[in-house]
Amino acid sequence: MECLGVSSGQDLQALSALLSSQLEEEEDEDCYQNATGCAQLGPGHIGPPPKKAKEVSSAYIKTTSKDIWSEEEVVEGSQYDDLADPRPQPEYEIILKQNVGTQDLFLGLSRKDPSSMCCEAMLVKIKLPGTKATDVFLDTKEKFLDLRTPKYKLGLHLPHPIQSQEGKAQFFSDRQELEVTLLMKRPMDLINMQ
Repeated sequence: MECLGVSSGQDLQALSALLSSQLEEEEDEDCYQNATGCAQLGPGHIGPPPKKAKEVSSAYIKTTSKDIWSEEEVVEGSQYDDLADPRPQPEYEIILKQNVGTQDLFLGLSRKDPSSMCCEAMLVKIKLPGTKATDVFLDTKEKFLDLRTPKYKLGLHLPHPIQSQEGKAQFFSDRQELEVTLLMKRPMDLINMQ
């Protein structure tokens, strides 16, 4: 006995299958349309659009000085570089030194540590095979060491500023090595080491 308002289980399943296939196709089409619209947007599109800065060409900026380069364009210490000199650069080694006493070693009273901030001097060892001590020309600036011999040329940018007027150099003819000891500038030592 069939009633007009009631369907059988098979009818319900057929209706469900028919509707679900149509809904899935519609959802797939909607997702595809939304995905193409959403794929163009990202986190940078949230909020108001950024204001574009007014670009000024550097050709139109009027400068009052007659300098060829600005200070930002010149590398520090580049005035010491000599690119036309064909002499090779000798082997060198930079060693940082500290004055350490028993109070530092056993008691730790002076607040020194093994870092480069606690070093007082810089030792530069330069190997100069086939060179005599009289042939060596050495010049030191605050952040640059210039060494020239007939066979070698070394223009060394130092890792820390030094006191250019204080220091010593010693040439060991048996090892054919020059050792340059340079005292480092430490403006904050009075504060850090107390």
